Amino acid sequence: MDAQHARTSGSPGAGLADAVEADARLDGLVEYMSGRADLLTAGPTRRHVLLGHWLGHALHPLLTDLPIGFWTSSWVLDLLPVPGARRASQRLIGLGLISALPTAVTGWAEWSQTSEQGVRRTGVAHAAANTVALGLYTGSWLARRSGRHGLGVATGHLAAAVVSAGGFLGAHLAIGRKVGT
Repeated sequence: MDAQHARTSGSPGAGLADAVEADARLDGLVEYMSGRADLLTAGPTRRHVLLGHWLGHALHPLLTDLPIGFWTSSWVLDLLPVPGARRASQRLIGLGLISALPTAVTGWAEWSQTSEQGVRRTGVAHAAANTVALGLYTGSWLARRSGRHGLGVATGHLAAAVVSAGGFLGAHLAIGRKVGT
């Protein structure tokens, strides 16, 4: 364990991240996803674009602000009984869904560059949480479109909790484990 990791492992959140890193049950998923993720960066042009080399900074952390920002804004609008909030919230969820695809692709490209097994385990757990959140946000958007606003809001709240858990693991990777190009 490196010095930075040792300093944070006393917190409950770091303990959770440590548990994910040590969970060998994730190894099958890591192995399954490895070959698929490696295809994303197989060529130098794809690697240059997806990893943000052209930007001089990893692209994935920059893109995460889009779906998270859209979905957080939707959550706030769901709490405020102001005119037009329902429609605006639904649109924000849709924008989050659209922006999630390039965000996920750049995340997988980053993940494909890692080699430490604990980091790879955390990466697949991060992606799994975000995939569940994406499914929930899709359900929320569909419920709202079909006039079931209450169901859409409830599903959106659940999705916000799940994407927060995924975001925590992503922050652990980026900040705690220094993963990124």
